[in-house]
Amino acid sequence: MLSKNTEYQSIQASETVLSVSSHLVPTKDVALETDIQAPSKFSGRYEDKMAMYAPGEQVAEYLNSHKSWFSRCAQPMQVQPLGDNGYALIIGKFGSFGHTVEPKIGLELLPPEDGIYRIYTIPIPDYEAPGYDVDYRASLQLVEELAPDNGNFSGTITQVAWELDLTVYVDFPKFIHRLPKSLIQSTGDRLLNQIVRQVSRRLTSKVQKDFHKSFDIPFPGK
Repeated sequence: MLSKNTEYQSIQASETVLSVSSHLVPTKDVALETDIQAPSKFSGRYEDKMAMYAPGEQVAEYLNSHKSWFSRCAQPMQVQPLGDNGYALIIGKFGSFGHTVEPKIGLELLPPEDGIYRIYTIPIPDYEAPGYDVDYRASLQLVEELAPDNGNFSGTITQVAWELDLTVYVDFPKFIHRLPKSLIQSTGDRLLNQIVRQVSRRLTSKVQKDFHKSFDIPFPGK
């Protein structure tokens, strides 16, 4: 519920192909340009699981002590602690249509309630986002299951099942609003999905390795 690296560069490289604003002209379905344009909205709902080869009690102990691992596992994203449960993160630079933003968001990792961990966006003191707004709502739940009988591991596996509702509002420059709305929407949604997929994949891998190393537990297949 952030220096450049090759993953972020790959995102930007893929979006370069989509940055075709200089070759496009307004179509009939584009609204007339006004002095004030409503922010463009991009959103998605995501879910996945992260396997931990340990009982749920041990996994919960790890998650509850996020101060000891969150900043380390979030790298290369830049992280700054905010209070007891909050963090300010710089995600990296992303862009399309020649417009680039470097999202910085505040996240609060709330203590579990009825076995569910929640992560929400929170304000960052003395910071006003330049031309964008992010609404991040995630939940995590621990689900214990017996390991399959395949000889690699025997015992309890705890799946950290997570869901994320993410909405981003972007104030594009006027020239971008001359493009077809459908093109702006599809490109923004595609970029948002790619960012979430790559960041979550990297973060999942780092947290899994860090958890098993912290408790000196073998990580099968890794």
